[in-house]
Amino acid sequence: MNNIHTYITILMMGGLSMSAQNNDTKKADDLYARFEYIEAADAYGKLVEKGKGDAYVYSQLAEANYNIYNTEQAERWYAMAIEAGNQDPETIYKYSQMLKANGKYTESNAQMAKFASLAPGDERAKAYQSTPDYISEIKSTRKSFEVQDMDLNTKYSEFGAVQHGEDLYLVSARNTKRKIYGWNGEPFLDVYRFAKAEDGTYSEGELLGKEINTKYHEGTVSFSPDGNIMYFSRESFFEKVYEKEDRTKISVIHLFRSNKTESGWSQAEGFPINSDSYSVKDPALSPDGKTLYFASNMPGGMGGFDLYRAVIEEDGTLGEPENLGSTVNTEGHEVFPFMSSGGDLYFASNGHLGLGGLDVFYTKYDGAALASVRNLGVPVNSSGDDFSFTINDETSMGFVSSNRAGGKGNDDVYQVRKVEEPCDTQLIVKITDEKTGDVIVGALATLYGVNGAEMGSMTSDEEGMVSFSVLCEADTELGVTATNYIGKRVSIEGSLEKEVRESVQLAPIEDLIVADQVVLNPIYFDFDKSNITAQAAFELDKLVQVMTKYPDMVILATSHTDSRGSDEYNMSLSDRRAKSTAQYVISKGIDKSRITGEGKGETEPKVDCGGNCTEEQHQLNRRSEFIIVSGGPKTAN
Repeated sequence: MNNIHTYITILMMGGLSMSAQNNDTKKADDLYARFEYIEAADAYGKLVEKGKGDAYVYSQLAEANYNIYNTEQAERWYAMAIEAGNQDPETIYKYSQMLKANGKYTESNAQMAKFASLAPGDERAKAYQSTPDYISEIKSTRKSFEVQDMDLNTKYSEFGAVQHGEDLYLVSARNTKRKIYGWNGEPFLDVYRFAKAEDGTYSEGELLGKEINTKYHEGTVSFSPDGNIMYFSRESFFEKVYEKEDRTKISVIHLFRSNKTESGWSQAEGFPINSDSYSVKDPALSPDGKTLYFASNMPGGMGGFDLYRAVIEEDGTLGEPENLGSTVNTEGHEVFPFMSSGGDLYFASNGHLGLGGLDVFYTKYDGAALASVRNLGVPVNSSGDDFSFTINDETSMGFVSSNRAGGKGNDDVYQVRKVEEPCDTQLIVKITDEKTGDVIVGALATLYGVNGAEMGSMTSDEEGMVSFSVLCEADTELGVTATNYIGKRVSIEGSLEKEVRESVQLAPIEDLIVADQVVLNPIYFDFDKSNITAQAAFELDKLVQVMTKYPDMVILATSHTDSRGSDEYNMSLSDRRAKSTAQYVISKGIDKSRITGEGKGETEPKVDCGGNCTEEQHQLNRRSEFIIVSGGPKTAN
């Protein structure tokens, strides 16, 4: 995928440090800065042939090939750049994506693990660490669609197919009368209409008039339910909006609308939401025509491009854009939204875990809450870029765009047929007080896969209810927390039923206080490690709740080991664990004067079994204790 939608993506991603530029690279750098990646790659390649290759040149060669989706060359040069010393996490991430695009999944995962170690706070890294076997999981997903190539594709790019009535609209670079786009050597993009014949085939395609198409990029499009309004994206050069860097003019993408008239489409009008400094693109109307979904890299987002929605007012203006939030948006790019009549929001992303560059994902959206995001799996998704998915729920027919192997052009349009409804189970949970039976309003419920990956969260409503859409037969876990209550995590067995009802009862937080201790479930550490795991964090958050409720409470956190290992080793390990435990609590806003950590090693066994301990006794001796030094309820002293 290397057209208008990636054009702006590259602008915002910036590039590598330009400090490595020199007189040798100036020509290639100028070509790269003008987005003439084919010629830039050739110029950098000549430097390598002359023995002038280094980390910078290899990196630029990789980036140039990445931008025109030459995956084999991009993989080659990313490997060279990394070997030459480029350890930038984003470079490693892109290298993993190119390996994946070339079907080298084992090697891709190795680079993802390296990326995760260099950028542990990145949401993409967290997602990988929680689901390292995600590729096999995606491939094993039930195949709900069939995908077929279409005769209307050419050697040029075609993408963004939208059916309206009997006509098909899409974006194509087939207009050879247009100026050649230096990025990929193809003409600029235009919007075309294809009429459908009685036998189901489509016409050669009609270029829309100058009210829609210009000498610059246009696309993609979306229609109001009655077909009288078209929304579409256009490069901002048409409005003479661009920034100039040296000899390079850099544009953004703007959103337009046009009204249908007896003679065709009216002159397009832009929206106040458009900006000189960011893009608004990929419009998609809700089925009722009252809400517009779109992608934008406007300030305040979560990553590159985020998905937004805006209410369409009665006078046609757009309301305030609303970011769709972290369930959908990532530190990567989320683009090409589409809302089906059944309430499914489809979109493309390279931030969620997928099979290639961009994959198609979907989530249920009722206008108030989003369900967990799912990968549509094969054959909709491939090792290439897959995007711009649409589906008609009544006919079960739709379209997806892809640059997968075997196509005719850079991007091709494929017809999609739904052969089986994705199997979903609606998990409905009621959260109540364990002692009184009263419903708990505002409890936070978080759904996890069995591998620990977070699948979504929501707060309980006035009836104490939360609801999640999960894959049939998928085992999950639900973590529930609430102010002044002990958090609980429960396992939920997968089902083929359309609806499963569960209940979770939470006990008052005071129940954790027993005599002079705050008693938590066992806190486990990985072997020979002292870092806080997700399970430990869930338990320690309960201690934070107690200490927050009793602001005068002071805690001594002790860590104990079993008798295996040397005395010195056990004391050192337990001390590290106790101190990391205290640091976690402090990181949650508890003053450092209120908690200290102390390792006890094997000096205070709970079960004094000497050298004849059973495994169960060893486990009892491996423990953390939270002793109340002072403060708290009177009954605890």
